[in-house]
Amino acid sequence: MIITYRHNFEPLCSNVRNMYHRRLAANYSFICASSISKCGNLIVHLHSHYHSTCCFQVQFHNLTKSLQVSTKECFKGHGKCYMPVSFYSSTATRRLRGPPTRSLRRRMRKRALAASRPVLDESRVQKAMEKLPPRFTPEDLYNVMSVEEDPLVCLELFNWASTQHRFRHDVLTFHVTIKRLGAASMYKEMDDIVNQVLSVPYIGSEALFNTMIHYFIKAKKLIRAVNIFKHMQNSMKMDCRPSIITYNILFSGLLTVGRNTYISYMYMEAARNLFKQMINDGIEPDVFSLNYMIKGYVLSLHVNDALRIFHQMGAVYKCHPNSFSYDYLIHGLCVQGRTKNAKELCDEMKMKGFTPSSKSYNSLVNAFALGGEVENAVKYLWEMNENQRTVDFITYRTVVDEICRQQSVQDAVCFLKELQEKNLVDGYTYKRLVYELEDSKD
Repeated sequence: MIITYRHNFEPLCSNVRNMYHRRLAANYSFICASSISKCGNLIVHLHSHYHSTCCFQVQFHNLTKSLQVSTKECFKGHGKCYMPVSFYSSTATRRLRGPPTRSLRRRMRKRALAASRPVLDESRVQKAMEKLPPRFTPEDLYNVMSVEEDPLVCLELFNWASTQHRFRHDVLTFHVTIKRLGAASMYKEMDDIVNQVLSVPYIGSEALFNTMIHYFIKAKKLIRAVNIFKHMQNSMKMDCRPSIITYNILFSGLLTVGRNTYISYMYMEAARNLFKQMINDGIEPDVFSLNYMIKGYVLSLHVNDALRIFHQMGAVYKCHPNSFSYDYLIHGLCVQGRTKNAKELCDEMKMKGFTPSSKSYNSLVNAFALGGEVENAVKYLWEMNENQRTVDFITYRTVVDEICRQQSVQDAVCFLKELQEKNLVDGYTYKRLVYELEDSKD
């Protein structure tokens, strides 16, 4: 908090100001007083940790009374009255209030979005219109819009062309407009263009509908994306039917909705049904589709189903697993404490020329350490260093705690020193680990 005090006398001399500063510093350690300005204001910085209105008002009232007494004692012959005339909080959202309510946060967010909204440049619109011939075709409009990066200019060109006599938009103009609006996160305007596409039965293509689904998933509108997918299925045009790209986009959207296991379990059922429908429609899954299924099963803690998909990749679906397939499975097995299976998969992965990711290595080291196998944990820790993988703080702490539990604190200290000598940890991480070690020892 910054509180301003005003006095009703001529500017004070420097000796008096310095005396007052020393008294404030001696009696109020939490106050930092700046110099008294020539306009008659004394600026006092109050660092308050109170977030509620009542607590701050009490603190503010007590501080005011105390400062008035201190001021009168310090400036006996220089002034008569001191009173707080204003205060300002650089951290609070509102004056003398607690945390902002939900409705206030919503209004603030709307105002911020409105303030950051781009403004249409009329001159760029005119320049783009001048590039079009008198009787332009949809292809001419597409060529102009494809080189225009401003989404508002593209939208203005699209709407202006819609009013021209005997002009009809085609797939190209719809596609470039939706891409520009979706990339700029202008989802409301994009939704209006999508409705125009869906209202015309003979307009559409697989790439156009895939773009719609992609940006609706990016906008977290899964229901709208599923409706576009159903529209593709019911389309009479064969080039508008869903392909493996469409299914992969939907898989990625379903499996990135939430981060906790419960949400992943709910959407994994939808992904499982979508996978069955893809197989029934005669579309062969590729390695990306199968990796999405493995990832979904791992996130929903169905590791055995993930292993089933993994073993069917080569025998049934005629595609070979890649490094992501192994990484997902290693992490899932380590979460369930199945370190033996995870180690076998890791060895198989390295035999095929893949290098485990940092997440896989961290999962292996943590699983071995929590299982009491400190030697294997340290072995994979050194292997991570050789393969230039990043070790997180939790992994270091887990290994150090297990060394303390099985051996001694001195062995853990030696291990930390070895890490520091090999430049595996920086100074800050080393101090944190030492602090955690001393804290657990106490």
